[in-house]
Amino acid sequence: MKTKTAVKKAPLLSREAKDRTITYIMMAVIFVAVQLYLASGQAGRSFKGLLVPTCVYILAAISLNLVVGVSGELSLGAAGFMCIGAFTGSVFSIITSASIPNAAIRFPVAILLGGVVAAIFGFLIGIPVLRLRGDYLAIVTLAFGEIIKSVFNNLYLSIDKNGVFLSMSAEAKAAHVFDLETKRDIIKGAQGITGTPRDSSFVICFVVVVIALIIMLNFMDSKQGRAVMAARDNRIAAEAMGVNVTRAKMTAFVMSAFFGGVAGVLYAHNLSTLQAVKFDYNLSILILVFVVLGGMRKMRNIVISTAILYILPEALRALNDYRMLIYAIVLIVMMIVNNNAAIKAMVEKLRDGLRDRAKAGKKEEGGEA
Repeated sequence: MKTKTAVKKAPLLSREAKDRTITYIMMAVIFVAVQLYLASGQAGRSFKGLLVPTCVYILAAISLNLVVGVSGELSLGAAGFMCIGAFTGSVFSIITSASIPNAAIRFPVAILLGGVVAAIFGFLIGIPVLRLRGDYLAIVTLAFGEIIKSVFNNLYLSIDKNGVFLSMSAEAKAAHVFDLETKRDIIKGAQGITGTPRDSSFVICFVVVVIALIIMLNFMDSKQGRAVMAARDNRIAAEAMGVNVTRAKMTAFVMSAFFGGVAGVLYAHNLSTLQAVKFDYNLSILILVFVVLGGMRKMRNIVISTAILYILPEALRALNDYRMLIYAIVLIVMMIVNNNAAIKAMVEKLRDGLRDRAKAGKKEEGGEA
């Protein structure tokens, strides 16, 4: 007698593809829900004001995750790359506002330019930085962010018919002779930049976040991304298998710098006044907190944690004195949940149970049919 052997069917989608699909569906649901809420007319001014910054911080967090979560390196230079992108994009938009009046053309170019300039700085900084490990890398990237902030905080950029004036000294600017009829002050030292076009909108920022997610998730599932994660898990073993660890981590670092610069451009085009002091050490730590509490591995969790942790303080503002207490409790709970092995095992067990129950239900339906 011939015995029938059970043949397992190969899954239609890999685990990574399923995770990507769930992430895309979640983003689509969020976008539709926000749009319906805005269309209902019940959304307040404060809620509308939170939409663009939330997208900006989500983009900054998922870009930093390429270094912290995917590469396994501790970087504190996120604010520095955002600062470069913000000032580059703002200067471009202000200078070309007359020659390129159409924001649909000017703004995408500003976004790409800010990202590219930040990526160039990321490459230059990454050459020496990525040869360091652990605390040393964190210290150098922190110093980079502070240097960038100080440079733009003391930078003066003006334009007249005679050309471009660039200086790091207020005295030099005061001594320079300008043509007063054509003079335009672009960067005014500690006063920053004023007059940047308010081109950022929720739809544009959300689309940029989705594009960034698609690129990053596909990168993580690519050969180069797997090389980065292999170097993160065991550097010696990865090198023994022929992985160029420095090049792999450089790719992730430059990509992270690019999207950090893009986040800076979106941030700058949502403000009436852009100042370098906003891109300080605290901003880098805040973005790092979003990444760590999101779990550092799944982009979807980081999107959720960033949205919750940024919106929560504003949502609790009516509670006054208890607002930050509740916020601190939420931070602690999220940290425990995302980093506790027992809770993770319980969640996995619950998920497997629901999956098995769903499969059993499908089998019963098939048998009845």
